[in-house]
Amino acid sequence: MLAENVKANIFGKLSEGLYSAYVGVGSVRKNAYVITRRRVGEYFDGVVVAVAEFEGQPGERLIVSQYGEVFYEPELRERLSKLRNVRVRSIRCLYEKSCGGIIFYKSKQNTKILLVKNNNGRYWSFPKGHIEDGETEQETAIREIREETGLDVTLVEGFREISEYCPFGKIRKRVVFFLARAFTDNVRIQEEEIDSYIWVDLQQARKLCTYDNDLRIIEKAELMIHLAK
Repeated sequence: MLAENVKANIFGKLSEGLYSAYVGVGSVRKNAYVITRRRVGEYFDGVVVAVAEFEGQPGERLIVSQYGEVFYEPELRERLSKLRNVRVRSIRCLYEKSCGGIIFYKSKQNTKILLVKNNNGRYWSFPKGHIEDGETEQETAIREIREETGLDVTLVEGFREISEYCPFGKIRKRVVFFLARAFTDNVRIQEEEIDSYIWVDLQQARKLCTYDNDLRIIEKAELMIHLAK
């Protein structure tokens, strides 16, 4: 149901920007919650931005927003926490946001960047993970780098690159990458998330990374890495 276009019929306001509704999908009518930042009338055409299960409620409940609105999981959970006597058990979101880093380490001999492979992953890329409620993008990047690699890093000011793609059919993913300097190359991988890692120079990184977005980000990072003291 994610990304499905639906017709919503609002019948109750639960809190600011949160409503009870029925939605029509073809000839079927389903219970739903509407989450929006805009003014909304009794009826509107919208899109399913999440599918949630709630404790004590049977089946799934659709989460609908107006066209053009983007909601990530932390904000959806925060809005849904306003429901009385109802708790989210699980939620699948149309839009996902992660933050991570292009990690580099400079020694007297050379400069290396860190590539990782996620569990069951086939491609080399950079450490990253989902943003959590209350975190800034930078805080997420630093936390995920520490959790996945054991490295404490500092972020280089002025670097923020966005990669957008659809990894799983309709899911629309945004990853915000920062440039992160490590002061040791002693990596301790998080085995639950990371399968393997490798330190490489920039030329090797271009050969190992196959996605256009990753190659573009490496190009952007190269000059700032060279300038870093």
